[in-house]
Amino acid sequence: MKPFARKLLAWYAKNKRALPWRATRDPYRIWLAEILLQQTRVEAVIPYYEKFLARFPDVFALADAPLDDVLKTWEGAGYYARARNLHRAAKLVAHERGGNFPRTVDALLELPGVGRYTAGAVASIAFNVNTPVVDGNVARVVCRVYGIREDPKARATQEQLWKIAADLLPKGHAREFNQALMELGATICIPKNPRCLLCPVQKTCVARTLGLQNVLPAKRAKKELPHKIIAAGVIYKRGNILIQQRLSKGLLGGLWEFPGGKLKVNESLEQCVAREVREELGIEIRVGEKIIAVEHAYSHFSITLHAFRCEFVSGRVKLSSAQRFKWVRPRELEQYAFPAANKKVIAALVK
Repeated sequence: MKPFARKLLAWYAKNKRALPWRATRDPYRIWLAEILLQQTRVEAVIPYYEKFLARFPDVFALADAPLDDVLKTWEGAGYYARARNLHRAAKLVAHERGGNFPRTVDALLELPGVGRYTAGAVASIAFNVNTPVVDGNVARVVCRVYGIREDPKARATQEQLWKIAADLLPKGHAREFNQALMELGATICIPKNPRCLLCPVQKTCVARTLGLQNVLPAKRAKKELPHKIIAAGVIYKRGNILIQQRLSKGLLGGLWEFPGGKLKVNESLEQCVAREVREELGIEIRVGEKIIAVEHAYSHFSITLHAFRCEFVSGRVKLSSAQRFKWVRPRELEQYAFPAANKKVIAALVK
């Protein structure tokens, strides 16, 4: 075993955090944790992980559940395509593989929502397969230790990072080594002001030697997020509220929402609501007072959502861009999975 791996494993044995998915080798639980951890901090993941397992304790429970239930349980975790892919993958594992998870990287890559990193993480952590992993934490560690100055997100650099991670991996110790490498990046080799004095491999770190630990890895210039102004209607009819379910594919697929859309040039917010409802649902409404304005940022754009209290006037609902609609009592809204911005509208309604 190389000195790097030996030092890292010794450090990990003494310093690893007690995380719930580290107390199991169940591939279902490890897979769930890895999907949740995509683009989400560990501290935020733990309650969602525990909540999800309480509702869907095994792959069969998840596979047999309606998608609406899965999305509702996932509510708040964000990036809802992850939940839809989890559900699809669970059906494949439960119904076509008898509940047996794939044990190889290639087979895991065939599951919806599983990419190179997730396949490597599940294979190595659940089954101790000798395969590397490279996530953001690992990339940062490798860039600093080896003094790599190129953009870590560039394809050529990515391949270099994967090759180095594979070379570092001690055969037969993939489970602990991959977690140790990720743990080092998460707790010591952090993005800003890394804790180099506590690092078990500081003496072999090029960035530390050259004083580049706050420079590497190279950072891409951030692009300014496009901003959209959205107007939506909370439409009442005899005390019930109209909600519609988004199409299953695409952003926020399968979630419920209040109908509305993007503001056009030279259009008032009230006019926007009436037009969007007419186009989406084929009904006429009376737009009333504003309920709330909500600011929300997605990964590639941000929005300001203006929600208005509206009254149904006439027409029969004919959906043009949603898969279902329902008239529900206000107290029933909490039974459905809504995007975060719509949840804030519901909270304002409750007040």
